[in-house]
Amino acid sequence: MRILVTGAAGFIGSHAVDVLRAAGHEVQGLDSLAPAVHTGRPDYLPGNFDLAVGDIRDRDLVRRAVAGADVVCHQAALVGLGVDLADLPGYADVNVTGTAVLLEAMGRSGVPRLVLASSMVVYGEGAYDCAGHGRVQPAPRSVDDLSAGRFEPRCPQCAQELSTATVTEDAPLDPRNAYAASKVAQEHLAATWARMTGGSVVALRYHNVYGPRMPRDTPYSGVAAIFRSALEAGRAPQVFEDGQQRRDFVHVRDVARANLAALRAGVPGSLRAFNVASGEPHTVGEMAGALAAAFGGPAPEVTSRYRLGDVRHIVASPDAAASGLGFRAEASFSAGMTEFAQAPLRRPASSVALLGDCPAAERQSACRA
Repeated sequence: MRILVTGAAGFIGSHAVDVLRAAGHEVQGLDSLAPAVHTGRPDYLPGNFDLAVGDIRDRDLVRRAVAGADVVCHQAALVGLGVDLADLPGYADVNVTGTAVLLEAMGRSGVPRLVLASSMVVYGEGAYDCAGHGRVQPAPRSVDDLSAGRFEPRCPQCAQELSTATVTEDAPLDPRNAYAASKVAQEHLAATWARMTGGSVVALRYHNVYGPRMPRDTPYSGVAAIFRSALEAGRAPQVFEDGQQRRDFVHVRDVARANLAALRAGVPGSLRAFNVASGEPHTVGEMAGALAAAFGGPAPEVTSRYRLGDVRHIVASPDAAASGLGFRAEASFSAGMTEFAQAPLRRPASSVALLGDCPAAERQSACRA
C-alpha cells in the first residue's frame, strides 16, 4: 500500500513510519516541522524518507500529498490538555479545520481509507458504577472539591463514592477540555466523510502513550514526558492530586503496531473506534515511582495540586482491538518504563522557551503528534 502519514516527524507519527516501512509499505510523510517543536528534519527519520513540509491547513499542499495514497494515517495534531483560553482557537484551527482540509482532499482524490489518531480524552471521565444506581457518568469535578483534596468523583444522583470499571468503545463521549473537544470533532468529521464518500475510518483512541522521541517538558507534554524531564534536570517528579489517578500507559511502538493493524480493518461508509491500550492500569504515582527508580533520580513528590479539565480515572478495555484488529500491546509496564527512563527526549527548537511562550502563529502550527 501507499500510505501518507501526517505528523510524520512527531512522536507517534515517526514510530508509525518505522513500523509501516518495515512491513513493506510505501510511506510518505507530511509535517509542519513547526519551529516551536523542531529544529529541522529529525535525524531519526530515514534519510531517503519522502517528507513534505507544510501545514495541515494548506489545501494545495494537502491535495498534493494525498494524491495516489491508498490510506492516510492522520497523526498531525496540536496536542496536550490546553493551558488557557488563548489555546482554544489553536485546537479548533489545527485539529478541526486541519482534519476537514485533509478529508476534503481525500474525497477529491478518491483515497478510500483513513486511520485516525483519536484519544481516550473523548470519554471524559472513565466508567464508574454506583452501588445504588449502577453505571453512572459523574459530572466534572468542582474547584471547591479539588481545592479541598476531594478528588474522587461522586454519584451524580446520590453523591456516594463510586467504583471504577473499564471503558469500552460504546461509552458516551464527554470531552472536558479543548483538546478533547477537538478530538471528538475529528471523529465526527471523519464519520461524515465516510458516509459521504463510502470510505472507511478506523479511529484509534490512544491511551497514555509514552516512549522514545517524546518531546521535552512543556505545558503541553504528556505526564510521562513531564516526569522524565524533571528527573533529567535532577528534580523530583511533581505528582498532582494524591497520585492515585488510574491510567493505562501504552508504549509508542505498540501504538505504531496498532496503526499497522488498522490499515485494512475499516468498514466502507462508516467509522469504527478502538481503544489502544495495554490493558494493565497503573496509577500516576506508580508510573512516577517506576521512572524515578529506573532513572536513579529523586523520589516523586505528591503535591495535591490539580488542573481543571483533568479526569480522575480512565482505564480501557482492549478487547475490541484484540477481536477487531488482531492487536494486543506487547510492551510490559516495567520494561517500557525502564527503557523510557534512559531514552533521549526530543528537544524543542528553543530549549529555554516553552510552547506556551511561543508566538500564537507558531503555537497554532505545531501540527504533529
